[in-house]
Amino acid sequence: MNSSPLAGLLALALCVCAPHAPAQAPEPAAPAPSNPPQPKTFEFKDGDRLVLLGNTVLEREHDYGSFEPRLDLALGETKVTVRNLAWSGDTVFGHARSYFGPPEEGLQRLSVHLEMLKPTVVLLCYGSELAFERLGGLPEFLTGYRSLIELIHAKAPGARIIIATPPPLETLPPPLPDLSGENKNLSSLRDALRTFALSQNAFFIDWFELMGGLPKPGVIRQPLTENGVHYTRAGYEKLSAKLVEGLGLKTPTAPTPALESLRRAVIAKDTLFFNRWRPQNETYLFGFRKHEQGQNAKEIPMFDPLIAQGDETIQKLKEEALQQARRP
Repeated sequence: MNSSPLAGLLALALCVCAPHAPAQAPEPAAPAPSNPPQPKTFEFKDGDRLVLLGNTVLEREHDYGSFEPRLDLALGETKVTVRNLAWSGDTVFGHARSYFGPPEEGLQRLSVHLEMLKPTVVLLCYGSELAFERLGGLPEFLTGYRSLIELIHAKAPGARIIIATPPPLETLPPPLPDLSGENKNLSSLRDALRTFALSQNAFFIDWFELMGGLPKPGVIRQPLTENGVHYTRAGYEKLSAKLVEGLGLKTPTAPTPALESLRRAVIAKDTLFFNRWRPQNETYLFGFRKHEQGQNAKEIPMFDPLIAQGDETIQKLKEEALQQARRP
């Protein structure tokens, strides 16, 4: 019997309690059904609309443009558009998205964006806050995660789900703290998310292990983060490569100039999209001060054709990069 605290918490979070029945003579136990192994590769379909949903580690990707170019090249002729809906500091309950209201307001805002984008694939990465909290909050976290996935399915029926674990933290020289204990929490969270993903029929990516897993004790000699938590550009280069690997894909080697052109086009498109769904003056456009500048809200959809042009530019540069990668 596994008596670890994590096993008990996970059982509490995932179980469905049945009503008590009168005592009966025990029957021979039926063999437990074996779950089919997860496919090694996540299957993208031509025309898929991929949405990234999570907190800081995914939101900051739009500053670096590392993931989408590698994914595009790995998919070859398959065309997939990518939109980043991640929000720094967000939780499965929508705390960061709520602005001035309760978390429910944040989830309502997310509902609007999901209806707008109609994703066919959603890649989620949540739970990094549990590294700094007691794992006693795990059952509530998984319940919220389940509700979030139900919301996605309600607003984007048929969307396929990918669940990635938060990547590890780094212990840097003082005065920054030793994060070995927090990484142990993330390791336990990873184990719980693996079981949870299976229960949700979701594709699971162990981003924690792909990025090295539990770091060895002591200070990291060649850090990939600014402060132990937030990854640098070099960090995002590795993060994105490992995320593609976790999808079971392989990015062909393209010349550096071609990859850099593709990266810059992705950043330009992501910047347009960020201003489309999170305009800096949203309170004036749509909130309680819209009586002052609400007439300008009509300009926000004008970003859409520019974003579509950005997708076309990315596709063109992708084709050029693939041609160069195929040359002997």
